[in-house]
Amino acid sequence: ESDTIANLPFKSLNSTSGLREFDSEFLARLAADDSSLHEKLLAYRQHNTDFSSIELSEFLLELAPHIETYIGRIFGIEDEVQAARNRISDEEAIHTFKKQFVQRRSRRYRGEMDTPFSELDAWLNEQIDADPDRELCVARYAVALLADSEKFDDDIRRLTQWIIHIRKHDAAPELLQNWVSFKLPELIDYAQLVPLQEIENDPAGRRQSSPLETVKRDGFELTDNRMNLRQVQDEVNYCIYCHDHDGDFCSRGFPENKKDPDSGFRVNPLGETLTGCPLGEKISEMHVLKRDGLDIAALAMAARDNPMLPATGHRICNDCMKACVYQKQDPVNIPEVETGILTDVLKLPWGVEIYLLLVRWNPLRQEQYLPKTNSRRRVLVVGLGPAGFTMAHHLSMEGCNVTGIDGLKLEPLDEQLLNAPVRDYSSIVESLDNRILSGFGGVAEYGITVRWDKNFLKLIYLSLARRSNVGLAGGVRFGGNLTIEDAWQEGFEHICIANGAGLPRVIPMGNSLARGMRQANDFLMALQLTGAAKFDSLANLQVRLPAVVIGGGLTAVDTATELQSYYIRQVEKTLQRYQVLEQELGREKIFSGLDQENQDILKTFLSHGKAVRAERERALRNNTQPDFLPLLREWGGVTLDYRRGLNESPAYLRNHDEVVKALREGIYYVEGVE
Repeated sequence: ESDTIANLPFKSLNSTSGLREFDSEFLARLAADDSSLHEKLLAYRQHNTDFSSIELSEFLLELAPHIETYIGRIFGIEDEVQAARNRISDEEAIHTFKKQFVQRRSRRYRGEMDTPFSELDAWLNEQIDADPDRELCVARYAVALLADSEKFDDDIRRLTQWIIHIRKHDAAPELLQNWVSFKLPELIDYAQLVPLQEIENDPAGRRQSSPLETVKRDGFELTDNRMNLRQVQDEVNYCIYCHDHDGDFCSRGFPENKKDPDSGFRVNPLGETLTGCPLGEKISEMHVLKRDGLDIAALAMAARDNPMLPATGHRICNDCMKACVYQKQDPVNIPEVETGILTDVLKLPWGVEIYLLLVRWNPLRQEQYLPKTNSRRRVLVVGLGPAGFTMAHHLSMEGCNVTGIDGLKLEPLDEQLLNAPVRDYSSIVESLDNRILSGFGGVAEYGITVRWDKNFLKLIYLSLARRSNVGLAGGVRFGGNLTIEDAWQEGFEHICIANGAGLPRVIPMGNSLARGMRQANDFLMALQLTGAAKFDSLANLQVRLPAVVIGGGLTAVDTATELQSYYIRQVEKTLQRYQVLEQELGREKIFSGLDQENQDILKTFLSHGKAVRAERERALRNNTQPDFLPLLREWGGVTLDYRRGLNESPAYLRNHDEVVKALREGIYYVEGVE
């Protein structure tokens, strides 16, 4: 039925009394399964424990699997949970193969390379199953050899030679590039985190990413689909799980002196203070659970300290990576793991409801493991961006009646989402290219580009909107149509200001608002809020090429990529609409209404639109993805200009990966220019 999950009444999960009953049932089952752990949990909740940090980790890791078992049973998805666990277990051979053969035997091998690669490759194909997943087949074969290494010593030698041919002699570049088995950590050169190539005879001295690494972007679909399960597990197995010796610096920060926790935090060669996760998320413990295939338990561990985790992780934050114990080689990609764990749980039946449950009920927490009884205290939260929606969550958990307001129009959620459980996450996922902005999420909604999956915002929106003690309203400007005096008169006892940095800052630069100039943040907001990139939008947002983006921060980087992609969409829309009007009005009437400058602009857009259409037709004929980069560069392209060196720019210092990914979309870069 639509109002139940298995035999669980849906409404009980969205009321404080229902969650208390849910918790009582969990405690009873825990007491029956492990009375000692049950007693520890009760003492933990009452602050009657004196756990050291290592003992706390052990306790949490002991408790988390019970949460997964209980949720799997009560949600009726035990088979699906076990199947997900089996998929991870099936992958273990790859990590053994990588560790034992790729990282150890191939590096230590001193024998003769007496067999050509083609012969070894043919031999290997005879030993393994004819399965499309060749990496897994090779890994399973390698593990079988290790089980009796003396008997299969000659086969081990052949397999080792095969690996060396690939790693050192470039015998199979497609495997070297695509198999996680061959993805080995590289040393970090802090001065060269973003590789750039000179452009021969370029009068502006522009540089670019390697042409071999460029990506073909088309439109405003999600540009980064995140790591797959195998890649996530590769990162998890790369972690050395430092929580058992207080070395989890990713979580608590990298100390200047490892033996003195009060010595302050280390500063890396880029001048970044290695503070670790701002929330103190139990990262190493999360990785252990994910390694063992306990997806729900791992999500519970992450949500213990970070209940708003859909709004963190991949392409959002990386403080944890910077403080990883690996400081001289590639760190563990913790944000990818965190988002991968969330994604894998969302793929389960009722995955949305499981996440929403763990936000409000989480036995791993010492505080806020359940919502508190309503205190009737009224709080106004101004702004529904990351700060605002996080504050609204915590205040509601503390029993306050919260009203959240935002200046943006807030699109209401579908009544079905509010009043019935979501079985399949895929049913509420929207294409970012066609998605209507909900207005919820502040800068996460209108300031972050399609490099990040904004469908995640709906999870947080839904979590707050379903709560009886939370009300959300858009189109309310604090200090305008709602004053502070109005708030007091309405009975609010406290006002939380969470409206971010406020108004965009106008750069004090001569002619910065002249024709042809735009403020970067203004462009991004106009692109997002007006839906200018949608074919059915009439928004007036015009850009021309060549384009120059002045600045070295992440806003400049985002502006460059979105401007370049929007130009293609703009000329396509112009051509499409012009041809409709031409049939109705005729070419002469259209052009007679424009001055010479606008006639020239229109002619350029029409010419470029036809070139884009031709490229689409070529790609369709050849069954390939269209490649607009040659056209964009022929028309001048988009160039990022920074007054100092790239490795001194804010984007490089804060998150150089964003610069790397932007340049792979074909953006030019110029250093040292005013």
